[in-house]
Amino acid sequence: MTVDVTVVGGGISGFACARAVQDAGGTARVIDRGRRPGGRLASRTIDGRAVDLGASYFVVGDDERFARVVAGWETRGIARPWTDTFSAFDADGTETRKSGRMRWAAPAGSRSLVLDLADGVDVESGREVERVAPYRVDGKDAGEVVLAMPEPQARRLGHGIPVAPQDWEPVLAVVLRWEKRRWSADLHGAFVNGDPDVAFIADDGDRRGDGAPVLVVHTTGGAARMYLDDPDAAVAPVVAATRRLLRIDAEPVATHAHRWTFARPARATGEPFFRSPGLSLCGDAWGQSPAVRTAWASGDALGRALAAS
Repeated sequence: MTVDVTVVGGGISGFACARAVQDAGGTARVIDRGRRPGGRLASRTIDGRAVDLGASYFVVGDDERFARVVAGWETRGIARPWTDTFSAFDADGTETRKSGRMRWAAPAGSRSLVLDLADGVDVESGREVERVAPYRVDGKDAGEVVLAMPEPQARRLGHGIPVAPQDWEPVLAVVLRWEKRRWSADLHGAFVNGDPDVAFIADDGDRRGDGAPVLVVHTTGGAARMYLDDPDAAVAPVVAATRRLLRIDAEPVATHAHRWTFARPARATGEPFFRSPGLSLCGDAWGQSPAVRTAWASGDALGRALAAS
């Protein structure tokens, strides 16, 4: 049976779109190539523990609709306020503390946010879509088609998608585990300025609230491009930089590197989404600034617009 809307891409924007359609009385399904929904909010089980590999945190911002969703997550224990203070390291190791908006995290991993949105949505996981066109997916009727993914990936699925090409930055997420914590208890997270390999360090045990001696380090775009074909080769320079910056006197006991070829858009479009008859796009590039809240708001706005039509 053909549904009103078929969303290709099982990240937060895709499920926000599908939920908005269903909340308005329409029918929607989501097709995702992964075994489980998540997109760039993916978590991976490493040494028996889920580790966040994608977005390091999210900020609620000023969107009242997203704020209501987050309030529900908090009430049900799916999300929690994490910290309003991060460190900033210069390349020489000088550390300063900077406070700002509250950053939020998910105790069970960021994927749990997407799984919550996916509850009650028709999902087809593990399917690789080969071709899309207005109102059609792989040659079959699909209702309105939504591509909830980075524009370079969307363009591979259909020639003539009428949007301007977008530049995206790659990132490698490197997981480092020690046998015990060897850094300051109030580290939380740290931006790194001027280092060729490391851009951000997250204390995953602090972020998740279980105290695990695990750091997740995001590389610079330059390092990601250098090691994109061999992510494991980035582990050694990332370990060296992390140990130097945090003054850790031992090697990690386990490491893991994950490649994000399209991690974040170089800039946002300023528009909430792209819509054309039968084929639309949404995601964190469609808004004022790339962020988790932008991805949700883009999918939600597009879903409401499609339902209204």
